[in-house]
Amino acid sequence: MTTIAKAPDAALVRRGLRLNYLSLGYNALEAVASIAAGVVAGSVSLTGFGIDSVVEVSASLAAQWRLRSPTELAERYTRQIVGVCFLALAAWVLYEAIETLVRQRPPERSVVGIIILALSVVVMPVLARAKRRVARSLRSGALEAEAKQTSLCAYLSAIALVGVALNTLLGWWWADPLAALAMTPIIAKEGIEGVASARPDGSAATR
Repeated sequence: MTTIAKAPDAALVRRGLRLNYLSLGYNALEAVASIAAGVVAGSVSLTGFGIDSVVEVSASLAAQWRLRSPTELAERYTRQIVGVCFLALAAWVLYEAIETLVRQRPPERSVVGIIILALSVVVMPVLARAKRRVARSLRSGALEAEAKQTSLCAYLSAIALVGVALNTLLGWWWADPLAALAMTPIIAKEGIEGVASARPDGSAATR
């Protein structure tokens, strides 16, 4: 007996797209503000967080493709895009953090950075929960991965906030690159899992 795949619920797809647009808008602003503040202050963790926001925008665009094209091929490519972005970011953050520690380049204090990161600590978990509910309802591993990326952004903002705050409030310059180093394995782990789950052996098929 032939089984006919059930079409995605239109209301769920629309909700997923709305959350996607919201993520795109917020992360675009967050990326610009974080990178600008990070470059001005010379903060590795803040700049790294800003680049993570750029990755988040890429992940949201990939997830939007998945929502508009619910096929196995789109599912697999979406996971690959998100995974590769994670790995690229992990490599950059690791390099910059080590270089900052070796050269002992103290970053400037950044009150703006603290505000940006504190706001993300509040906003990102809310977005992640909403995305995860839609992903599970649609049974999409790719959307689940994108929701996980948003959760990761929340964790990274908390770690970066500690580093930037300690430098700004107490003058502990080394806390900033150490926070960046703490971010690296989390980012790399998600990248490896994303790429591995997208193998063309059917493991990335919609669950």
